[in-house]
Amino acid sequence: MIEVGDLKKGMCIVVDNVIYRVVDFNKHFTARGSGLIRTKLKDLKTGLVRDMNFNSGEKVEEADLSFRPAQYLYTDGDHYHFMVLDTYEQYALTEDEIGDARLYLTESMELNLVLFEDRPISIQLPNVVTLKVVKTEPSFKGDTVSGGGKPALLETGLKITVPYFVQPDEYIRVDTRTGEYVERA
Repeated sequence: MIEVGDLKKGMCIVVDNVIYRVVDFNKHFTARGSGLIRTKLKDLKTGLVRDMNFNSGEKVEEADLSFRPAQYLYTDGDHYHFMVLDTYEQYALTEDEIGDARLYLTESMELNLVLFEDRPISIQLPNVVTLKVVKTEPSFKGDTVSGGGKPALLETGLKITVPYFVQPDEYIRVDTRTGEYVERA
């Protein structure tokens, strides 16, 4: 059991014998009284999203998930195909099941396949991935005074802010948890 105040986006919980993924949550506290945790939960079997409120201090059951090392193979329209490395079984997940993780997938990438009752429900990316910069604005002398950075488009379609010295066709490392630039590769 896990307290609702400890929920995070992407976690899987079981409520009324239905497994949900936490899509969004907000904590609201009143001056006198307990807080209220508002969540958006996505049913992993039907794909429906529902709003559910919990009182602060309530407990919910965390889903019993298993992880298997897998490799991303390819995509064909709406399905992303993965192969489990030890048994060579192949699974297909939809774009909805993967979510924003699709913006970090490159061919032959190794990751973890998340299974619930031996059925794949999602993927778990490595913390840092290496991606190629496709397009970015040129930098000019004196740009470094303001700090910050410039926008860049990566090979997977992800748009992030990079330092001024990063040029097109360079490889950079990106944190998959925050979507931020880490370093040159």
